[in-house]
Amino acid sequence: MRSLVTLDHADAQRALTVMREVLVREQAAAVIAVADAHGDVIALERLDGASPSSITIAMNKAWTAAREGVRTYDVGQRIKGPKDDAFDIAYYGDPRYIGWGGGVPVIVDGRVVGSIAVSGLPELEDQRVADIGVAAILASE
Repeated sequence: MRSLVTLDHADAQRALTVMREVLVREQAAAVIAVADAHGDVIALERLDGASPSSITIAMNKAWTAAREGVRTYDVGQRIKGPKDDAFDIAYYGDPRYIGWGGGVPVIVDGRVVGSIAVSGLPELEDQRVADIGVAAILASE
């Protein structure tokens, strides 16, 4: 029998609060998703002005980061990589896999315990804000 260590609602709220403050201060609109160790969404927040399409994208980024244990940006780079290394993301077998930056796994003691994702900003900005959320969670450990 195995025990699963995963983010909980309090962790999700801690990350959402910090990321929301950053986005409001920067007058940026985005969707934030926090997922558990399986990639299932614990909390989702769509700031005023964020595109409705960013909801699904943020959830898929969170799902991918948790399932793969790597940044979604890294998944995307492998897809775009040199022909010898590149692969078709359809090989993963699930349409939720996504390769746009902005999904970041939360790793504690070498284990993925969840993920944070942001969608609606330029790719590297999504990633930067997601990193802020991960840092907020890890700081409370």
